[in-house]
Amino acid sequence: MIDVDGIDVSLGGVDVLEDVSLTVAAGEFVGLVGPNGAGKTTLIRAVNGAIDPDAGCVRVGGDRMADLSSKAGSRRVATVPQDTSTRFAFSVEDVVAMGRTPHRDRFGSEHDARAVIDDALERTSTASLRNRRISTLSGGERQRVFVARAIAQETPALVLDEPTASLDVNHATRTLSLVRDLVDEGRAVLGAIHDLEAAARFCDRIVMLSDGAVVSIGPPDAVLSSDAIETTFDVES
Repeated sequence: MIDVDGIDVSLGGVDVLEDVSLTVAAGEFVGLVGPNGAGKTTLIRAVNGAIDPDAGCVRVGGDRMADLSSKAGSRRVATVPQDTSTRFAFSVEDVVAMGRTPHRDRFGSEHDARAVIDDALERTSTASLRNRRISTLSGGERQRVFVARAIAQETPALVLDEPTASLDVNHATRTLSLVRDLVDEGRAVLGAIHDLEAAARFCDRIVMLSDGAVVSIGPPDAVLSSDAIETTFDVES
């Protein structure tokens, strides 16, 4: 479903990713781990089409993301960002409805969008917040709203950039449990996760990055060894 083939990315003259390759199958949750500056967010942005690699390519569903229009790419990949702050006082329902934008015709209309939005709100336990302004919510509540937006987008692939970074243990577990449900329904999910314990618990495979390169890929128990963590994160475990 997601195929990253030997990509290089430079930003501001600095090499951020170098010859990175990975795959994420439908019905698989692959976690990205690594220290700050390893290139996790840049890789997420390359997969969702926000960045065009300098070399190599990213394919989703067999098509190069670089060859797709913004609207077509948004029908392939939904994103849950790390930063859920907003500059405008949208309602929760408005934010979730934004997930339907790639599916609307040129007149801005769409059949049965309401049912999809209602289902996304219910699944994320945010239906009771639908009329609240997004700016009035807690960090955990905002994160669930952005997950609801991604669900409403109805894409086969989902990328998450540190979705639990600002959440307490309870909200983090609920968020990743919901993501796991989406995986079990057949979505391909690639997520940058700072919590190694959570990554081991919820992910099928782990990709460890360091200095913009892949250190190892495999099952959590194989990748998250004490030696690998000490070498990559410079910390004993």
